[in-house]
Amino acid sequence: MKRLLAFIICSYAVGSIFSQETDTLTTVPSQQHVTVWQQDETVVAPEKKKTHRLPNQHKVNVGFRAGFNSTMYQVSSLKISGITIDDVQNNYKIGYAGTLFMRFNIRKHFVQPEVSYTISRGEIEFDRLGEHGTDVEPQYAYLRSSIHSIDVPVYYGYSLVKEGPYNMSVFAGPKLKYIRTRKNDIEFENFGQQDVVEELRRFNVGMAAGVSVSISHIYFDFRYEQGFNNLTKSVTYTDATTTGGTSSGDISFKRRDNVLSFSLGVIF
Repeated sequence: MKRLLAFIICSYAVGSIFSQETDTLTTVPSQQHVTVWQQDETVVAPEKKKTHRLPNQHKVNVGFRAGFNSTMYQVSSLKISGITIDDVQNNYKIGYAGTLFMRFNIRKHFVQPEVSYTISRGEIEFDRLGEHGTDVEPQYAYLRSSIHSIDVPVYYGYSLVKEGPYNMSVFAGPKLKYIRTRKNDIEFENFGQQDVVEELRRFNVGMAAGVSVSISHIYFDFRYEQGFNNLTKSVTYTDATTTGGTSSGDISFKRRDNVLSFSLGVIF
């Protein structure tokens, strides 16, 4: 009996301990506090994209171009020792030019002043016996020239096409040419006189017209130029039949320049 009572007491004690441990394990943990971090919602205005303006959208353009030219001399009068030379042949040679220009736009109209440094090269060839030498072997004479000049034209132009990056225009205007006489190289061959020297007029006036095309910033043009006045001021030489004095009466020479040119450049 005592043993049974002791067994019951022990069983009750063990059951109580087990029940407490189970309650401890099944206890619902306390609710955790969740902290929510809220970002400040700051409204940022989108950056404005910088738009690239095309040359057609500017009121004023500036540019640079460089190119080639071919000069043909229009000889209106050539006399050597009283013989008139009518048949003169032009031999084309390539010259060069570099130009700075500005363009002031008024819708499709514009005014374009320029400053150019130009090297014009050309050669004329003729039989110095003229018509008097038809029955004898011709005696060909040559005039080779390389002329350095500063040209200042002012053009009025009109854009036939002016849309997006494309522009096609025609232009025309007067041109003032200043010849740098000390830089020139003029050679007379087989003229029949010694030490032939041609003095050129420093200031000359002409006219030019052309067509230009630009695609975005790429610019190219083609133009024709016509001189108005005689380039030659005088021609002197040393007379071999005298004591070596300078003469000027036996050579009469008048020429004007006609120039075709093509150039390529940039415009902003």
